[in-house]
Amino acid sequence: MTSLSVDNFTSNKNELAHPKYRADIDGLRAIAILSVLVFHAFPTLLPGGFIGVDIFFVISGFLISTILYEKFEQGKFKLTDFYARRIKRIFPALSLILITCIALGWFTLLSDEYKQLGKHIAGGAGFISNLILQQESGYFDSSADLKPLLHLWSLGIEEQFYIFWPIVLWAGYKCRLNILAICTLILCASFTWNIYHIHSDPATVFYMPYTRIWELLIGAAVAYAHVYRKKSLSTALNNANAMFIRFFPPKPTKTDNSTIRNIASICGTSALFIGLVFINKDSSFPGWWAFLPTLGAALIISAGPDAIFNRLILSSRPMTWVGLISFPLYLWHWPILSFAHIFEGGPVPPTLRTAAVALSILLAWLTYKVIERPIRTSNNKLTTMLLLALMLLVGYSGYSIYKHNGFESRLGGIQGFSSYFENSLPEQKYFQKIDLLNTYRTDCDFYNLEKYRSGNATNTPRASIKESCYTKDATKNKTVFLWGDSHAQQLYSGMKNRLPSDWNILQITSSGCAASPSVSNPSTVDYCAQSNWFALETLKKTTPDVVVISQIANYDTPTIFQLSEKLKSIGVKRTVFVGPVPHWTAELPKIIMKSLWLNTPKRTLIGLSQETIDYNTALHRTLQDSGIVFADIINTLCNEQGCLTYLGEDKTKGITSWDYGHLTPIASDYIAKKLLVQLIINSESDTQATNK
Repeated sequence: MTSLSVDNFTSNKNELAHPKYRADIDGLRAIAILSVLVFHAFPTLLPGGFIGVDIFFVISGFLISTILYEKFEQGKFKLTDFYARRIKRIFPALSLILITCIALGWFTLLSDEYKQLGKHIAGGAGFISNLILQQESGYFDSSADLKPLLHLWSLGIEEQFYIFWPIVLWAGYKCRLNILAICTLILCASFTWNIYHIHSDPATVFYMPYTRIWELLIGAAVAYAHVYRKKSLSTALNNANAMFIRFFPPKPTKTDNSTIRNIASICGTSALFIGLVFINKDSSFPGWWAFLPTLGAALIISAGPDAIFNRLILSSRPMTWVGLISFPLYLWHWPILSFAHIFEGGPVPPTLRTAAVALSILLAWLTYKVIERPIRTSNNKLTTMLLLALMLLVGYSGYSIYKHNGFESRLGGIQGFSSYFENSLPEQKYFQKIDLLNTYRTDCDFYNLEKYRSGNATNTPRASIKESCYTKDATKNKTVFLWGDSHAQQLYSGMKNRLPSDWNILQITSSGCAASPSVSNPSTVDYCAQSNWFALETLKKTTPDVVVISQIANYDTPTIFQLSEKLKSIGVKRTVFVGPVPHWTAELPKIIMKSLWLNTPKRTLIGLSQETIDYNTALHRTLQDSGIVFADIINTLCNEQGCLTYLGEDKTKGITSWDYGHLTPIASDYIAKKLLVQLIINSESDTQATNK
């Protein structure tokens, strides 16, 4: 999001010919912010709306570079003045939003949520949000809705540009180097890095300044063309227009370049329209796709304020009004939508999203009128120092929230939950202590959990897993083989407790790895490939009596039949395909604590993912007459009143899921007793079993 003010440049008669205030750039800001706003509130209406940020990058690069070029040429550049201006422009609104989030979080967020918010507040105050978010999850991941300050990643990139670019220009002017050549060289290097790594490391490309700076430098190149008119794109436009007129002379002969400028504006607008409609969250973005919005914005800016579209549409009063409040509107809209999602415990209804957008616009206008505009026009140096001190205090407050684990004492509670991963839900302490690490038996997982917990996540598989995972116990008569991802791991505890004592349980289950019948070679770089290859090799050697396959809800019918046929060819007589467990729109402990803590119902529809229910129904229907054995967990845990939230009489001991959709050991035991054991030990022909 651009953090630039609309500066009234003074017009010089010399080589440095700066335009006065350009209303069309405010109109372009309006297109950018409205695109982002619609995408965040109603993503299906404008799938490419997130490219509004890229438009802002070009605008920022253009306006900031215009200021810098002028100051350097006139010998008036002072770094302290430059940053004082940025502080007065950015800090007032940003400080207000961060303080509001601190206050809202204190009263509404659970400790793990508040801890994460504290980290993001510190990152936002220090303008390194992009660096922090790059280490978490992608911009388009489902968890993004639960991060009220996710949008500050773009502000981080801009502020990092504001540190880097003045220093580069200072060195360039000092050494009398060609500024346009420097700009072009860095631009090309950044763009190339973006293209080269977009598929191998998309999160880094999305968030890092060195893969995004080319977008701001496109604006800087346009600024160079506008400032140095005798060496600029204007000359090229004049020459092109003269040639156009030579071959296609208009009836009233004109010598200006209005035709080319109008064509540039129309082409730029078309590029933006194509990007907004055809780019979506599944596109490899930024990559090549980001060239559309950045080129479009550059063409519109280059066309100038007199191009017809710029003059009639972009410079209209409604568009310029939205452009003027675009910065506070960007800052307000996402925290409001995100907190609405957190409060709802899932997707926000359209009426509430509409109200959130309206509230964002109102708060943005008030922020602009009451706070932003008066402070920006102040020449008091004390104001700058106070704003800097306030931002430091806000950043320290966020850091304290993070270091104190979200101030868990706000909520009270009883003895805690031993979590599956380190730093998992602190809210689990409100429920019965459970050793998930052992009950899930992660020693049969090729994922390198130790490296994950040390902050060095990698796809490289473990060198080995525990021998008992794949070696039969000769003293036992029957063998069941458990295969899949963490949703198969969760079944181990119940199967161990409920299967007859003469049954072996072998297990190859790796987190995030769906069972695959087509892996034929081992791998030293992909733990999923290694896991599935090792599982197939173990199956060939042991030929178990029954194979149980379970994974997160991503079965497709062809894969199920391929797995079934593959296992039959190995000699496996019976395969049980386990359907998905109920999925919750947030972690079940959070849903209970926020919405259901008093008089917690045994069953609820609140926070339940209907998408998973519908998927299970369709899968059940597809396999009904196929001869495939299907274990319907959802039908076991759920009915028309909803899905079980806890078992027994005490919710603190009997909660059924410790996160969005992994069973606790007590729920695993329940599923084994009510469903799985009878399907595993059933010696009849393979027919579908449906729990009633």
